[in-house]
Amino acid sequence: MAIRVVMAGATGWVGKALIPAIIAQKDFTLAGAVSRSAAGQDAGSAVGIDANGVVVAGSLEKALGAPSDVVVDYTKPNVVKANTLLAISKGRHVVIGTSGLGASDYAEIDAAARANGVGVLAAGNFSITATLMKRFALMAAKYVPDVEVIDYASAKKPDAPSGTARELAEALAEVRGKSSARPKAEVSGVPETRGGTVGAGEGVQVHALRLPSYILSCEALFGLPDERLTIRHDAGSSAAPYVAGTLLAIRRVGSIKGLVRGLDALMD
Repeated sequence: MAIRVVMAGATGWVGKALIPAIIAQKDFTLAGAVSRSAAGQDAGSAVGIDANGVVVAGSLEKALGAPSDVVVDYTKPNVVKANTLLAISKGRHVVIGTSGLGASDYAEIDAAARANGVGVLAAGNFSITATLMKRFALMAAKYVPDVEVIDYASAKKPDAPSGTARELAEALAEVRGKSSARPKAEVSGVPETRGGTVGAGEGVQVHALRLPSYILSCEALFGLPDERLTIRHDAGSSAAPYVAGTLLAIRRVGSIKGLVRGLDALMD
């Protein structure tokens, strides 16, 4: 039986790339699409392909009135949590591609998903190469405890750090050793320039740059006496890198109970 997918954020940057990809999969059916700006339009026409008979809904609640299995959310940081909890309450599995959620948000989503017997897969970045960047950085952190993260994005990005950088820093904080850097509380001058601390325990310092011409880049910088290592991912100008990973998540999220974070959890 085909997996029935609802695409929330259908006319957004990633949604426009995902709608044609979902339609092209033999084991998927596009069951619904959500976009306030395109409500009432045909989903295919709204993203620049042939009409497919699916009418875009103005809200996720309306889209969930029809049968479906998985909700994919690429919306905005201020609506993704409400969308996810609504979908869970309706018995849908959820794939979250929207950034902006924190640890407490994820804990609430995990509890709701477990209570309703559904799966949620959330990733800061569904790009395969970005996922490999995270994996390689975690390997390095087991041997090099001094690490900081630099997060680059466009000047208009509403959240900081990006989901990619936050997910990376939280994972690094779990495996790194003790940093040799002076604690932020002991720094004179303008301590805020040392960045924000992300993750459990000692955490990892994250520095978010927001400048024109950047799409999304993330780098983990490691240091030992007399040597350095940089592991960096740069995104291009299209949403194509996020499609394959999202399709993989749609196929696998039905086998999950509760929340799983990171595409790397599915890669093996």
